[in-house]
Amino acid sequence: MLHRNVYTIEQFMRTRKVIGGAFSPDEKSLAFTTNATGVFNVYRLSLRDGSAEQLTASSTENIYALSYFPDGKRILVSREGGGHENYRLSVLDPAGHFTDLTPGEKVAARFLGTTPDGAAFYCATNERGRHCFDIYKLNSETLERELLFTDSNGYDFGCISRDGRYIALDEPRTRENSNIFLYDITTRELRQLTSHEGEACFWASCFDSESKYLYCRTNENSDFFRVERIELETGRTELVVKDECDCYYSISPAGKYQAITRDRDSFFQVDVSCVESGEQIALPSFPGEGIAGFNFSRSDRLLGFYVKGDRRPGDLYIYDFSARTVRKLANSLTPDIDPDDLVDSQIVSYRSFDALEIPSLLWRPHDASPTNKVPALVYVHGGPGGQTRKEFNATIQFLVNQGYAVLAPNYRGSSGYGKTFQALDNGNHAQEPLRDCIEAGRYLASLDYVEHSQVGIMGASYGGFLTLSALTFYPREFAVGIDLFGPTNWQHTLESFPPYWKSSLEDFYRKVGDPTTDSKMLRKISPLFHADAIVKPLLVLQGANDPRVLRSESDEIVEAIRKKNGIVEYVVFDDEGHGFTKKSNQIYACRRILSFLDRYLKGDRKTTEQCVAYAVSQTHDNY
Repeated sequence: MLHRNVYTIEQFMRTRKVIGGAFSPDEKSLAFTTNATGVFNVYRLSLRDGSAEQLTASSTENIYALSYFPDGKRILVSREGGGHENYRLSVLDPAGHFTDLTPGEKVAARFLGTTPDGAAFYCATNERGRHCFDIYKLNSETLERELLFTDSNGYDFGCISRDGRYIALDEPRTRENSNIFLYDITTRELRQLTSHEGEACFWASCFDSESKYLYCRTNENSDFFRVERIELETGRTELVVKDECDCYYSISPAGKYQAITRDRDSFFQVDVSCVESGEQIALPSFPGEGIAGFNFSRSDRLLGFYVKGDRRPGDLYIYDFSARTVRKLANSLTPDIDPDDLVDSQIVSYRSFDALEIPSLLWRPHDASPTNKVPALVYVHGGPGGQTRKEFNATIQFLVNQGYAVLAPNYRGSSGYGKTFQALDNGNHAQEPLRDCIEAGRYLASLDYVEHSQVGIMGASYGGFLTLSALTFYPREFAVGIDLFGPTNWQHTLESFPPYWKSSLEDFYRKVGDPTTDSKMLRKISPLFHADAIVKPLLVLQGANDPRVLRSESDEIVEAIRKKNGIVEYVVFDDEGHGFTKKSNQIYACRRILSFLDRYLKGDRKTTEQCVAYAVSQTHDNY
């Protein structure tokens, strides 16, 4: 048996989540975002010595760094509080004051990038109508704005050309069907740039440095996304990169370097090369880990990127193209935790009910063995689509450290495994993907180090729906279930989606059902109307301000279970939405999850007395 140190959830949550990275104009510092204080705040990192200075001190709303202004003093930030998803753009000045750029209380704004010289930046807001985002250009000095494009069709923004003339817009119909439109700001002409027959997607990536070509991703006549470029004047296409995995493409701000990203082996692999010569840049190798969130400086002299893995939350590195050197500037894992005590996931697969191989990730506790069997959880990711990757997950690592094995199935319909696999869930959400999760539990129970009678299921969002469906339609398969803001009534869910999800509705209708024509079917697959079948203990966690899955859905299924005297615990976070961003809430949620599992899955009531006493003393509880 291997020895391991056991850590508290507070220790796990001392790990910092570090995201973003905007280089200052003089390239001596980097503005980034981290939740080290408990919510996301903006920091400035010195590239000389790695020292960090906190620039915002919010204790309620999350603040994210987006871009420096040309003066090197002001920073464009995004702010959001309460989980409503109404992100607001603001200017942060050196004194720590904000100038709000988003008009209206219930308006959402999106940052779209800057001009090459930084003299202006682009954004989109839905102030005119909640369902569409109009595109504006703002002067960096005066903050005066100019309307560039009025959206009446629910397009998704793709990219803006370097010369500021063209906007590429994605028209998403479903996950398997999309096209690209090109808007000429000068002539105000909107034309369709791509077309196809059958099932195929085209997504805009970036324009070349001379604004003559548009690079895009497409899976037309292919299972995986390749990269092509389209000549704007003639419409002629040319293959750029193709592989047996999904590929992505980007060009550095000055146009000197290109980055090709491959979605392979459950993490992202990035190759950077010189556009003109094709010379490969020798970035360091990180076996079993991936590079994510990379960003070039405006001059193309520096590259910032994060390295992520199961035991590495995301460490910041800087590559200097001139000196050909790389430095690590920020660690994300708390020194309280020895990474050797954490667990690397294994890439495994199991056969589902129809012999389809389901790719999955498996975390095995260090001390699990045939003579020391452990309880286990099926961990179901959200969707439709989505994918569990080889990257640090504090909740999973905490549970594994506490002695629980975890299996995360990338069930049919998950992204990253080709469009054929991703389309297998069309119209079958309460059927085949659910049965994949049932077989995941049986696979776990068959492992010689798992206690076969102690297997539970847990999921968030669409994964929460599958969790509830498993307890409802297969009530004896799992010992317990944990649902985080999962839909319980699809008719209600589909009718209450945020207005700005208009472009996604056709996709959801195809995947799940159309509430105007499929109401009987939607009722049939919705756990709320079959809650009497739930006989195993259930824990439900919900954000009160969730705009995607309204709190009422969790309220109703909890009430239904209580009416029949079932075992259900319910936690509502008054200051959260679709996901929990505040560390205090994440800590509390994990405490409740562990105490629930220890009591009802492991059956060790004595060890949970302290956790339960702590839990019931908190104001989050809704018994």
